[in-house]
Amino acid sequence: MQGAPAVPTGAQLAALKSQASEIARLSPAQLAGQRVIYSFNGLTPPASLLAAISSGQVGGVIFFSFNIASPAQFTSMISQLKAANASPQNPARGYPLLLMTDQEGGQVRRLPWAGPSLSEAEIGASANPSAAAAAAGAQAAQGLSAVGLNVDLAPVLDVYRQPGDFDDQYQRSYSMNPTVVAAAGAAYIRAQQGAGVAATVKHFPGLGAAGASQDTDNEPVQISLPASTLRTVDEAPYQAAIQAGVRLAMVSWATYPALDPRLPAGLSPTIIQGELQDRLGFDGVTITDALGAGALGAYGSLQNKTMLAARAGMDALLCTATMPLPGSQCLAGLQQGYLDGALPNTAFKAQLAQLLQLRASLS
Repeated sequence: MQGAPAVPTGAQLAALKSQASEIARLSPAQLAGQRVIYSFNGLTPPASLLAAISSGQVGGVIFFSFNIASPAQFTSMISQLKAANASPQNPARGYPLLLMTDQEGGQVRRLPWAGPSLSEAEIGASANPSAAAAAAGAQAAQGLSAVGLNVDLAPVLDVYRQPGDFDDQYQRSYSMNPTVVAAAGAAYIRAQQGAGVAATVKHFPGLGAAGASQDTDNEPVQISLPASTLRTVDEAPYQAAIQAGVRLAMVSWATYPALDPRLPAGLSPTIIQGELQDRLGFDGVTITDALGAGALGAYGSLQNKTMLAARAGMDALLCTATMPLPGSQCLAGLQQGYLDGALPNTAFKAQLAQLLQLRASLS
């Protein structure tokens, strides 16, 4: 089950024009791999990942708590990854890897020694949420930059509905008021990106109405709200984030029948292109949530899920799953889609070009 392929946006086509010579040097495997965000288990990068980076088949790496033991260990690991990316065999060595983690604040801090210590809920309840959010964004940027990371998968812009629901139980939402969420999120983004770390808003178009047990990591989730509510409440903070210049947007794996009755948001051109890009005007990089999520159980292999997400308009593919180096499976899905035409050539390269532009702007 798949929708029609997304068409390239104006920003993507402009990026393709400027990046054409660099993209022309890449093989199909490299074209595919440069769009994949890899994950791995353990405290040291496996030789297979370092080899893939050196050969130009990796766009970035995401880190979880099980990859992180101490500042010294983690900084050393990042240095290994960056050294592999600088290999003379890598035709994309001029582009820094996207090195990312979830440093939201409060309970969700992959770097436990770094800020922000306040959760989004605490920030939203403070006397001046915008000022507190700006301080949190600056703290996150400082901690991430210190160990060599350049992307934060934050802030969460979900507008929660009930105490103790999916977002609120972990204190991951600023407020039940979309105006507060919008102001705090924009302040966080400006402070973080002003310090050189790209921000990522999530989970578009919003998981604020999900109940406590509704987790797309584990199972399919349906958000049955009217389109008017989704647009005036859940999507409202994204308008402020886009005006603040946010660089990346993560799209949810939940389904929203009022917007697309068939497909999860991250597989839906109607939501990715129609809502996020066309209606709201987002012209940054789209990134999936984890492709190994239980919500996508009906969509076949990891290769197929990756192809479907790219076909729908997702630029960066976040490849996490319970297998050794799942990124290789995501690469295979993208490469096959590129070669057999399921992923139209121009759109594929335009999405990659915009991703490369983001990377070129980071360190």
